[in-house]
Amino acid sequence: PCKLPCGEFRHKGCDIATEEKFFKDARHYFWDDPYLFRTRADQIIRRCVAEQEAIDILKACHSGPTGGHYGASYTAKKVFDSGFYRPFIYKDAFELVKHCDSCQRQGKVSQRDEMPQNFIQICEIFDVWGIDFMGPFPSSKGNKYILVAIDYLSKWVEAKALPTNDARVVVKFLKSLF
Repeated sequence: PCKLPCGEFRHKGCDIATEEKFFKDARHYFWDDPYLFRTRADQIIRRCVAEQEAIDILKACHSGPTGGHYGASYTAKKVFDSGFYRPFIYKDAFELVKHCDSCQRQGKVSQRDEMPQNFIQICEIFDVWGIDFMGPFPSSKGNKYILVAIDYLSKWVEAKALPTNDARVVVKFLKSLF
């Protein structure tokens, strides 16, 4: 807290309400040479920046290597997250985005123009198999059919020559695999 006799620094012609607001707001600021800092409601200390420095920081947060050309609100949030403060940062960010050539050419992506989000099923190796019979072929050692099983993910193939193409031989084949 400020220990200076602030009453000595009263501005002539200033009404009491304005003066009280000034001193109420001033308690959120402190000077650590050569910078002025402000503590906001989130209790994070941010360095106050002048207009030109704020514009440079906004440009870096908007169109720099990690910028991404986001909108005004998100760009201003990135400035705060970077540890800087400026009273009219949202207004400045809005003006920057409004005059950003790249953003104006690209425009905002609407939900209508977005690619639909489709569910992608996650599967592990040997979770999903494709199984089918081939044949009948000319009999060889009593076998007329080939049962083929292919793992969808790894493309691993198992095949076995069988005399018939019924469910019993399929179950027996699968039990031999697992």
